[in-house]
Amino acid sequence: MQLYNTLSAEERAIMIDDAGKQRLTLSFYAYAKIQDPKKFRDDLFLALNALDALGRIYVAHEGINAQMSIPEENLEAFRATLEVYDFMKGIRLNEAVEHDDHSFLKLTIKVRHKIVADGLNDDTFDVTNIGVHLKAKEFNEILDDPNTIVVDFRNHYESEVGHFKGAITPDVETFRESLPIINEQLQNHKEDKNLVMYCTGGIRCEKASAYFKHQGFKNVFQLEGGIINYAKQIEAEGLESKFIGKNFVFDNRLGERITDDIISQCHQCGKPCDNHTNCENDGCHLLFIQCDECKAAMENCCSTECLDIIHLPLVDQVRLRTGKQVGNKVFRKGKSENLKFKHSGDLSVNEQVKQKPSDIRQKVKVKKVLLGKAEHYYVKAQIGQFTLENHELNAGDKILISGPTTGNQELVLDKIIVNGAETATAKIGDKVTFEVPFRIRLSDKIYKIIE
Repeated sequence: MQLYNTLSAEERAIMIDDAGKQRLTLSFYAYAKIQDPKKFRDDLFLALNALDALGRIYVAHEGINAQMSIPEENLEAFRATLEVYDFMKGIRLNEAVEHDDHSFLKLTIKVRHKIVADGLNDDTFDVTNIGVHLKAKEFNEILDDPNTIVVDFRNHYESEVGHFKGAITPDVETFRESLPIINEQLQNHKEDKNLVMYCTGGIRCEKASAYFKHQGFKNVFQLEGGIINYAKQIEAEGLESKFIGKNFVFDNRLGERITDDIISQCHQCGKPCDNHTNCENDGCHLLFIQCDECKAAMENCCSTECLDIIHLPLVDQVRLRTGKQVGNKVFRKGKSENLKFKHSGDLSVNEQVKQKPSDIRQKVKVKKVLLGKAEHYYVKAQIGQFTLENHELNAGDKILISGPTTGNQELVLDKIIVNGAETATAKIGDKVTFEVPFRIRLSDKIYKIIE
């Protein structure tokens, strides 16, 4: 049985591009009693590998937690594969706001002690006794209630680039750290406040809500499907986004934009910025925020020391890191003395509630209107297909195509095709195609630039 990857990440990326098929980025989780996680892991690997599914999955006696990339055409087969197991029948698949064909380039399924490390050793704690699930509209309404306390159960480097207005954002690196901190801070509000919580996709809050009910909190609520599901609901229903900034994600994208607000800054120069990166020095690999100017000047490094190291011969680089622990085992994510403009987590929990999250904010300067989203890219012909959802498009228009991997690419349209015929104007609802001399991805957004 093949229970491992046979291609490198680089080989897989080339294969994905050559195939020219759109992929979906999605996540799911389920708390359940899995008697034999090792056998479950092996069986699942074989089934998902046959569907060209990639991603990161954790399996434990308490359930499953997954972030995945799958070919769009295999979505129903993927769901059917999961629903073979009774505890995953009807499971919610959280699709990303912005899909990226390269979000994952390997299939990794690991057996863990727990799918979410909580640091708890309490046999009386029932993880299935959870708080009330709230959809986006209900979540917005309860945030307006003066008796509500909203808590972000993500880590500091996640909440730094985006969070709900007025949320408590603990200065923690792991979920397990946040539970006792919030429990201590809110001891006097077990009965008189609504304790409302959120995280990326819902899995951390599922456990946190059960924990706080176990601790005696009476009114416990959680955002159903997390920020990912919230973003899709507010777009579909035309609701106000009370989340500002970018949602950090744990794949190669490192984030998907929810609003144009930039609430964080480059850790090296202080310029408004919310783009995470990893230090180019493999002996460091520090996760931090870096603007394009600093990225160019520092060659993607977090410090001059790391910049010097990456210019050494590879054999010397390997020698310097041999026998040493690397990554967050040394540096804590997003925290290092070399980062002069790292300020998240400097405030106490109570001070964070009073802080205005828009102190460092920058609006996109280019005037543009959203036209729609990408639906397909024909690799050999270099043709992109888009559906116009909001405005007309004319030959000669200047457009912007934007996505987490595509970046921001501008084009002037020489000609546009609708229903196989060249036309001067494409209207709302039309499927329009035109030449795009670079690779685009499913759900890249297309804008018309207004001069």
